[in-house]
Amino acid sequence: FCLYDKKSNLAWPFQELEGLDHDDIKETAYEVLFTACRSSPGFGGRSAITFYSKHDGSGGGKSPGVSQTSRLKLALGLKMMRSSLSQRVMLSTPASPVTERSPRSRSVPRRTMTMAEVMRLQMGVSEQSDNRLRKTLVRTLVGQLGRQAETIILPLELLRHLKPSEFSDFHEYHLWQKRQLKLLEAGLLSHPSIPVEKNNTFAKNLKEIIRSAEFKPLDTGKNSDTMRTFTNSVVSLSMRTPNDNPTNVCHWANGYPVNIHLYISLLQSIFDLREETSVLDEVEEQLDLIKKTWSTLGINKPIHNVCFAWVMFQQYVETEQTDLEPDLLCATHATLSEVSNDSKKEKESLYIHILTSVLSSLKEWTDKRFLNYHEYFQEGNIRQIENLLPVARLATKILRDVKNSDEELQERGHKTTRDSSEDQIDDYIRSSLKNAFEKMMEAANAKSAESETKVEISEIMVQLAQETENLAKKERQSYSPILKKWHSIAAAVAALTLNNCYGHVLKQYLSEMTTSVTIEVILVLRRAKILEDVLVQMVVEDSVDCEDGGKTVVREMVPFEVESTTLTMIRKWIEESLLKVRDCVQRAKENEAWNPKSKSEPYAKTVVELMNLAKKIVQEFFQIPISITEELVRELVDGLQKIFREYTMFVAACGLKENYIPSLPPLTRCNRNSKFHKLWKIASPCSVSCEDPNIYSIYEAKHPHSCTSRGTQRLYIRLNSLHYLLSHIPSLNKSLSLSQGIVPSNRHSSANSHKAQSNSSSYFETTNTAILAACQHVSEVASYRLMFFDSNPFFYDSLYVGDVANARINKMLTIFKHNIKLMTAILTERAQELAVKQVMKASFDAFLTVLLAGGTTRVFNESDHQIIQEDFESLKKVFYVCGEELLAENMVEKEAEVVEGVIALMGMSTEQLVENLSTLSSEAGGVGANGNGQKLSMPPTTGKWNRADPNTILRVLCYRNDRVANNFLKRTFQIARRR
Repeated sequence: FCLYDKKSNLAWPFQELEGLDHDDIKETAYEVLFTACRSSPGFGGRSAITFYSKHDGSGGGKSPGVSQTSRLKLALGLKMMRSSLSQRVMLSTPASPVTERSPRSRSVPRRTMTMAEVMRLQMGVSEQSDNRLRKTLVRTLVGQLGRQAETIILPLELLRHLKPSEFSDFHEYHLWQKRQLKLLEAGLLSHPSIPVEKNNTFAKNLKEIIRSAEFKPLDTGKNSDTMRTFTNSVVSLSMRTPNDNPTNVCHWANGYPVNIHLYISLLQSIFDLREETSVLDEVEEQLDLIKKTWSTLGINKPIHNVCFAWVMFQQYVETEQTDLEPDLLCATHATLSEVSNDSKKEKESLYIHILTSVLSSLKEWTDKRFLNYHEYFQEGNIRQIENLLPVARLATKILRDVKNSDEELQERGHKTTRDSSEDQIDDYIRSSLKNAFEKMMEAANAKSAESETKVEISEIMVQLAQETENLAKKERQSYSPILKKWHSIAAAVAALTLNNCYGHVLKQYLSEMTTSVTIEVILVLRRAKILEDVLVQMVVEDSVDCEDGGKTVVREMVPFEVESTTLTMIRKWIEESLLKVRDCVQRAKENEAWNPKSKSEPYAKTVVELMNLAKKIVQEFFQIPISITEELVRELVDGLQKIFREYTMFVAACGLKENYIPSLPPLTRCNRNSKFHKLWKIASPCSVSCEDPNIYSIYEAKHPHSCTSRGTQRLYIRLNSLHYLLSHIPSLNKSLSLSQGIVPSNRHSSANSHKAQSNSSSYFETTNTAILAACQHVSEVASYRLMFFDSNPFFYDSLYVGDVANARINKMLTIFKHNIKLMTAILTERAQELAVKQVMKASFDAFLTVLLAGGTTRVFNESDHQIIQEDFESLKKVFYVCGEELLAENMVEKEAEVVEGVIALMGMSTEQLVENLSTLSSEAGGVGANGNGQKLSMPPTTGKWNRADPNTILRVLCYRNDRVANNFLKRTFQIARRR
């Protein structure tokens, strides 16, 4: 409860006295003091004690009751004042009626003041009130000069002897009377020293009379019945004892908290009225007089010490800590030291209650400031911590000792006290730094609320880290050296607190930045790392003298985990970036129609998007302001390689070349009617146009005679896309290989890393291999589709059908040349060589298929050999001319060897063919029968036709139109005749 100290927020530790304000209590306290000291000189005694300035240069005529230097002030650490109260009163009131004594020195006129006058001036009592009090005591103590003060009910005597005529007006008298009545009500009814029973008649009467006097003054005349009842009630209630034994001691002002209010008001008179932070040099004489009230107020030495400590501390607080010197705090601490000794002996419940109330209020006030010392102790008053903190620690220790006074805790006494004291400072450090950090956070949040983008929030985080570092440095330079007197690792605890505060905010920030790593986030993490290093260094430096070197504090520090967080975020960024590339591939799978992007860009749109996205990711990857390790590069490359291979497999998923090769017809032998069948076949018109309406419009205008289907052209676009991918991968590899600052992975040595890179020409070696294989496959499929599907009506279905001489290759070659020109027009330069080579192989295979598996529409005579040889030379010449810049002549000759070998077989005689077949079959271990009685088996179809293959020779015989061949096939292999 706060009565006097609302401004300073120091809670008043005692219960309020209802209806009595500070001036009422102070005037009553003076009345009690005057009554207790009435026999002392100056208060009514025969000789008044006087004193002179202790600063008098003459050194003569000093009061015998005042010493040159106050022993009490020295003991309390209080400095002597520069001038005496007598001097200051004389200078301010030159006409004062104070009794003059002998002349003073010329520099300072000599004045005399009684201690009664000192107390009256200090307590602000007017001379009129003082005179009334003196008259009352004279009237009361007529013939009773030896009567003790505690036997006098002072308010009752004042009410009985003072009349309205002695006041300036009736209203003043009424206010004075109400004060006396309120005081009696507080001391006898509200807070009596001995509890009053509820049905006490005297209490009821007294209460009724006090209430009735609220609006009309009480009639205090001798003949007043009310006054008689009032007097009787007051005396009866005052003279009660706990055991009802007769007594002459009055209990009207010794009930708690009435006595404490009055006593503290007396103690407050020791402070100079002008220099509020100073204690009068006459304090010892004052206290000697004040102690005379103990019997009336029920005060003893332990309670006095508690009250005195409170008055000293309260004065320090009320002066708003303007005292730059530690006088009042030193006095408080010195008095609390006595209180600490008293508390170990005094166990009376009222004393314990007063003690805990005072110390709790003191502790609450100091805790509020020390728990937020960065706010309350700034540059100008930071040294006050040295003087205030010992007071707070001692108050806390006394409270703890009082609460832990049982025997079990007393056994642990010394160690618990030391540890708890350090824990108290520890709490102050942690709390104040948290509050200071929260204040910075509030400013940051206000700034953050105004921002609209996460970039600005990141800048705020960087600024917060800088401010936190500045706060840590200020703590180490200004506060920690002071606090280290009571806490051995004060700076380390401060660093720990700030570390965990910023770490919590950093964790929250990172959780909200859900878009993975950005340059702004990395900058925040880098700044956080700098802060963390500064704080850890503070801990290490401050813990040098600790037994564990600060390991305990370091373990309590929550690491920012900047490196692992950065690595996690980078990996998340890689994962999210790769997901974008995968999405691109998935869109290609769903929507790609293999149309050229444009005439100048004859490849799929998706492959351009894919490579642009990959290049962008690699570029952004190295723009991230961190140390990029070889391991991270490898993770990115591995992810890209998987996606490239997936896209490559998608591009290559265009079927097999075998799907376009016609199935082999069953082997049959020619008969004499085969000629007519062939002639009929020749007469059949061609039903397939050489112009496919589905040819890409961008190319068909320049190649109107090509019969390349749109499906085949799409295969060309696939092939271009693969080569586009293949041609752009080196730029990716270059970006990765030439990037500066790649840190070798911790898992591998630097030497091994460089060795691995030097042995590999590319990060994407496996991808390049896969793409080349896909190019080979797509080229084969496109070539076989061109020859066996697009060109089928002009080649396989027409060449040599009926009669060789009338179904030669010349017409087909015209269309074939246009097909090749269209192909090279569509394909990029890089793709042309492989494609032309595959077309050559496919055309040679198609030519062989006509000769060896042409079906029942074809028969050959030995004499046709020359025509077939000429036609094949014409076919080879196409590749010499069209592919002269793409295919070497020896490459064409090498691929033509098999076909030329088969044509050579067709130029042999039937007998020679039969002999060769028999010989090769015998060497292969076959079993069958020929004209010589040998047995030959049917040669298996291997698909690898050549002049040394028995199945190839057999097929030449099957298409040989003569009797010898017919009979051999019928007799040896029972091959059916054509129909």
